[in-house]
Amino acid sequence: MEKRWVHNQESPAEVVENLAQALKISPTLTGILCQRGICTFEEARRFFRPSLSDLHDPFLMKDMGQAVDRLNQALHKGEKVLVYGDYDVDGTTSVALMYGFLRNYTHQIDFYIPDRYKEGYGVSSQGIDWAAEHGFSLIISLDCGIKSADKVAYASGKGIDFIICDHHLPDEDIPKAVAVLDPKQVDCPYPYKELSGCGVGFKLIQAFCMQNDIAQEEAYKLLDLLVVSIAADIVPITGENRILAYYGLQHLNGPQPMRPGLDALKELAGITGEMDITSIVFGFAPRINAAGRMGDAKNSVRMLLAQTKEDAFRMADIINESNKERRTKDTNITKEALQMIEADDFLRTANSTVLFKETWHKGVIGIVASRCIEKYYRPTIILTQSNGKASGSARSVHGFNVHSAIESCSDLLEQFGGHMYAAGLTLPVENVPAFIKRFEEVVSNTITKEQKIPQIEIDAKIDLKQITRNFYNIVRQMEPFGPGNMRPVFVSECVYDTGSVRVVGDSHLKLRLTQDGFYSIDAIGFGLSDFYKPISKGIPFDLCYTIEENVYRGVTTLQLRIKDIRMK
Repeated sequence: MEKRWVHNQESPAEVVENLAQALKISPTLTGILCQRGICTFEEARRFFRPSLSDLHDPFLMKDMGQAVDRLNQALHKGEKVLVYGDYDVDGTTSVALMYGFLRNYTHQIDFYIPDRYKEGYGVSSQGIDWAAEHGFSLIISLDCGIKSADKVAYASGKGIDFIICDHHLPDEDIPKAVAVLDPKQVDCPYPYKELSGCGVGFKLIQAFCMQNDIAQEEAYKLLDLLVVSIAADIVPITGENRILAYYGLQHLNGPQPMRPGLDALKELAGITGEMDITSIVFGFAPRINAAGRMGDAKNSVRMLLAQTKEDAFRMADIINESNKERRTKDTNITKEALQMIEADDFLRTANSTVLFKETWHKGVIGIVASRCIEKYYRPTIILTQSNGKASGSARSVHGFNVHSAIESCSDLLEQFGGHMYAAGLTLPVENVPAFIKRFEEVVSNTITKEQKIPQIEIDAKIDLKQITRNFYNIVRQMEPFGPGNMRPVFVSECVYDTGSVRVVGDSHLKLRLTQDGFYSIDAIGFGLSDFYKPISKGIPFDLCYTIEENVYRGVTTLQLRIKDIRMK
């Protein structure tokens, strides 16, 4: 698939050079820092040396005082407190974080995760009824609740108060809860707006510790759960999230024993080295998510809260089996979806993909939508039948607002929600053909030519000889990488293979590259075997790549991970 190489805008040369002299590092690297808004020595110091002392005062968040007061009241009076969270990674880590902390201060506590299929996303009437039946008078909702004004009012009628900890964009109708903690509220003065749901819960715990003279170290013990939420929920790893992720990874990789549930997950995922954001996203997140997709998300919470290795592995095994089932359904449905596209002239050449089959598993349709985009790069919606309705998940391509496109079809829908790149929707089955036609019209009229081609953002053009161990060590210090601070991508032009190019596995290239007749470095390009013939003939080429370490037979060397190749 063709890709666009988009070079990030260069910063003013004087600013880049001044920072290079102050830090005593390559202007290439300070140029990348400046692109990311780090242009002074002090900004660089905070970036390279994150400090927990730079975390914001939690009481800057709107309603934080009311939240702590109500929680204190509940604990002092022995009220029953219910910790309520969503069924994804952010929700389940949030519940484990809050419940695991509060159970040190009360035995009148339980947690609740809604059933993905019977109750749907967010606060449910069934959950409130369950809380009322079991005598709970306070619900702390995490990663949900900001759009549940009607449910909060329903709970109030049953004598149940709400503290909402959420990070999603609020509607105009803010729930009338005792406290609504959400930095995205327009009147919330909290300086950092991009916390995960678990991050908002963490700020409540921080504030609780401050109010009750509890050492902040008690809150910091929870950063292992918080970094899992930050990585899995794909929030920007900037500002406060960067500090929290940095220390969360230290917690996971430190000398102290890992939380039993995460340790079990690491072993089952086959992760042998240090944890980073990528290993959480691809090793932890799918397994934690699978519990809610294929069965009971409470199993994820039970695993995260397990206090013994035996209990942790028992729950992790259940979750791992759910993940295997998820992968099987994901693979089979993706294969079927791609066959549907390839067999239909309209679908094959359309500007969008909308597929419907009533028997597809609802728990994996979002994943299937993403898989289809890997083959057919365009806004995609996968629909299945649920409770007599067509229910679906949408995914988008870079720069295209799929939520807005769905909104243009709202007269055909019963409900929808989400954001620019991912959304969910429900509509009558009989409206599906009209929706497919309308959505295609909307996309065709609004998508640009550039948005239909996947892009690679390039940070800098360099010569291969610049890639030294010292250069790489500075790049390493820019971790943790993720949205808002991605692993730097470099371009090198007119390079050659030294004669060692070969295909490994089914479709991967292994090379040893040289430029200007000197210096050589190993490289690997996954899925790039189509370039084998021209490269083996000695034709020069340009490539874009990231730099990584490769360990082989105990020897560690630098290698390039190629993202794309352009033959000369």
